[in-house]
Amino acid sequence: MCGIVAYVGPRQAYPLLIKGLKRLEYRGYDSAGIAVASGDIKVFKKKGKVSELEKSALNHPKDSNIGIGHTRWATHGAPDDINAHPHKSGNGRLTLVHNGIIENYALLRTALEKEGHEFISETDTEVLVHLIEEVQKRDNLPLEEAVRVALTRVIGAYAIVVMDRDEPGKLVGARKASPLVIGIGENEYFMASDATPIIEYTKRVVYLNDEEIVTVTRDGDIQIKTIGDELQTPFIHELDMEIEMLEKGGYDYFMLKEIHEQPSTIADCMRGRINLEPASIRLGGVEEHTNRITRANRIIMAACGTSWHAALIGEYLFEDLARIPVEVEYASELRYRNPIITEEDVVIALSQSGETADTLAALEMAKSKGAMIYGIVNMVGSSIARMTDAGSYIHAGPEIGVASTKAFTGQVSLLSMMALSLAQKRGTISQSRFQQLVNELALIPEKVAKVLEYEEQIKYIAGEIKDSHNALYLGRGYNFPVALEGALKLKEISYIHAEGYPAAEMKHGPIALIDEQMPVIVIATNKSAYEKIASNIQEVKARKGMVIAVVTEGDTIISKLADYTIEIPDTEEPFTPLLSVIPLQMLSYHIAVMRGCDVDQPRNLAKSVTVE
Repeated sequence: MCGIVAYVGPRQAYPLLIKGLKRLEYRGYDSAGIAVASGDIKVFKKKGKVSELEKSALNHPKDSNIGIGHTRWATHGAPDDINAHPHKSGNGRLTLVHNGIIENYALLRTALEKEGHEFISETDTEVLVHLIEEVQKRDNLPLEEAVRVALTRVIGAYAIVVMDRDEPGKLVGARKASPLVIGIGENEYFMASDATPIIEYTKRVVYLNDEEIVTVTRDGDIQIKTIGDELQTPFIHELDMEIEMLEKGGYDYFMLKEIHEQPSTIADCMRGRINLEPASIRLGGVEEHTNRITRANRIIMAACGTSWHAALIGEYLFEDLARIPVEVEYASELRYRNPIITEEDVVIALSQSGETADTLAALEMAKSKGAMIYGIVNMVGSSIARMTDAGSYIHAGPEIGVASTKAFTGQVSLLSMMALSLAQKRGTISQSRFQQLVNELALIPEKVAKVLEYEEQIKYIAGEIKDSHNALYLGRGYNFPVALEGALKLKEISYIHAEGYPAAEMKHGPIALIDEQMPVIVIATNKSAYEKIASNIQEVKARKGMVIAVVTEGDTIISKLADYTIEIPDTEEPFTPLLSVIPLQMLSYHIAVMRGCDVDQPRNLAKSVTVE
């Protein structure tokens, strides 16, 4: 959830670390800090934004070429200056930054206190740096060996980088269930939670695996060992990312930029996978495991947040088109109950970052039961991408806004292609119907672009409801998950309470809330239930509710019932979510801006939830 950046090499460390922390702000945080070595190790840390840290670090050493930085999202201890990272050992020799949670920190702290260690923070991280100090002091070990031995006593998740005052020019990093990327430059090394702080300087990276420890030095050496002391050969990846992808490109917020990128990101997701004449879909992960997937007893989709909503749409797609039973699970629930998962099942994990802690844990459990696991992720080289049996990237590019937009439509596009591919292989739809659906799917990017042309109209509607305290989102069939996603977006970035419901369920409770102060957003594009949705709108209007309806172009009935309508182009019903979600994203964005909210970094939220 938090962010790590570290550097050793010929450059001045401080400005590089500050810029890196700003690149990592999108991950979510409440305090920030850096440590740079110049003889002694100087630590600067501050509650609040990186800009506050800069103000407090005006007297930083200008000659330091090694340092570590951190953005913290509070877990153990309040978000304040003391609990902010980096943390120092009791003797002042070691300085450490840490993402994750040390589950047995209380037992370790008690044992260390008996050895005379004193703690100044409430964090589990300070316990870890004291533990490394104790091991190093007791056995007179070099830094990397002290880290290795100490981590054998740790239970939990971590990505760490450690500096040693007495071993200048050396950084030691390690990871377990929390990401750490090593950037390899010309006689210089970078470490970070993801590639965003690194891409400006090098595209050559090494993704550290679980329970691996990396040591890099100013002399240009790199060594990777396991916690079991086995030497590993670094595998260098080439990043497919440009620095321009990390800039706003003239937009006020990354979220707005990413909403407008969707015609191209959906097209990128389909590129090379869809052919029109004759119609065909080829997904490498599916092709390599055709028998296993097409013969699966059922498919279990595991995800969190927005990805869970995409998985719900996937359930409709797979069962409707490919006729394979699907269960959609919150990964955080799946991992802690005792589910029935067999070797005949396929578990599909959806995660933008590919690092979601609960999803990773659910996959490990499913793998232990013999199920095939398939990953649908955005971040190349992520933990889920590397641990699954097969998978597909959505190719949405870096998503910086905390509220997911283009990753959601990328996931739904990928699931649409996967469902169609399996339907053809299983013979559950005719070739003519397959051709028709493939042709229509290929048109979705240009239809999304057309929806974006209605931004001014959507902005006007946002102004009419921006002061609401509650909102209700209704949808049926394929668009019920879109209602959930629309409500989530409004909650995430504008802090207005909102709920999504199947439209027919409104009568079973939510209707009691409806009055003239309650906007009701209805996705009314379903041909299969059009009259039913019209009836639901009549029920809202009878109770003086304000109705905002998303309708198909040319609609003449619901457009007369609703207070406001937003049109989307006509498409096949399985693909309506890819269009109907766009105005909901835009509506939430403009409401949040009008309310003065920080759209890209909403309070209390993190982009990648890498702790439980």
